[in-house]
Amino acid sequence: MAQPIVKSIAVRAPKPPSYALKRVLLGVLFYAVAIAIAAAMFLPFFWSLITSFKPSNEIFSVPIKWIPSKLTLEHYRSAFTTVPFAGYFANSFILAAAGVLCNLFFGSISGYAFAKLNFKLNKPLFRILLAAMMIPGIVTMIPSFYVLKHFPLIGGNDILGAGGNGFLNSFWGIILPGASGSFAVFFMRQFFLTLPSDMMEMARIEGAGEFRIFWNIYLPLTKPALATLSIFTFQAGWNSFLWPMIVLNDPAKATIQMGLQAFSFNHQTDFGPMMAGALIAILPILVLFLLLQKYFVQGIAFTGTKG
Repeated sequence: MAQPIVKSIAVRAPKPPSYALKRVLLGVLFYAVAIAIAAAMFLPFFWSLITSFKPSNEIFSVPIKWIPSKLTLEHYRSAFTTVPFAGYFANSFILAAAGVLCNLFFGSISGYAFAKLNFKLNKPLFRILLAAMMIPGIVTMIPSFYVLKHFPLIGGNDILGAGGNGFLNSFWGIILPGASGSFAVFFMRQFFLTLPSDMMEMARIEGAGEFRIFWNIYLPLTKPALATLSIFTFQAGWNSFLWPMIVLNDPAKATIQMGLQAFSFNHQTDFGPMMAGALIAILPILVLFLLLQKYFVQGIAFTGTKG
């Protein structure tokens, strides 16, 4: 008579209470450290926010008054009356918006060419573009300044680029050097690679030209990437300080970041109006992100899926 086969079943021993306690303690420690880091990062912003509403005599009170005795808008009024802050705001918006439009058009059309058109120097030129992204912007400032100053037949210059100031002290001196950034081309190229090439082949069979294929078929599909690139480009243009300070000499053309510098004079800083102006300067970027956040995550996800 055959003996029944008995299968041994491994019984997992229960985890000791010390393991569960250790896991709970690690979780508590993780959240405590995360909360401490978040608080350390949030406190400077909170101080700036509260300072913009504090009376002047409470800004540097000891101990720090995190909750002011009363809220006041005097610093916001001072920010707009001490300096032409509204003009600075308008100048920054014009420059940032122009930078966005230029980068969206030139970045997308160049990215389309690198992603979808098989021309002879496609890969070598793209490698040069990637190498250009690794060069710090501070390195190219002097050559860019020289080119803008000696641009032929602009700003009083002769055919050899002498005798005038070229594009200096004009908005074009800010817009042109960043009209088609390396990052914009790379970013859009990565997104175009995720789109199928079948539509392009069908459009060519129907007789459509390359620009029409790009403009009418592929560009409408890139809304997530365009929205993401808009946020990055607008933020970079809006927060730019050093290059506008070098190129623009006319106070009427100053940007909002240059305007904030006006609150520091004679080795003293008027922190109330400065904090008010800084918070006003944040608003456009915040509004832009809230309007385009639906596309922002999609753009980040798609642009890194194919190399």
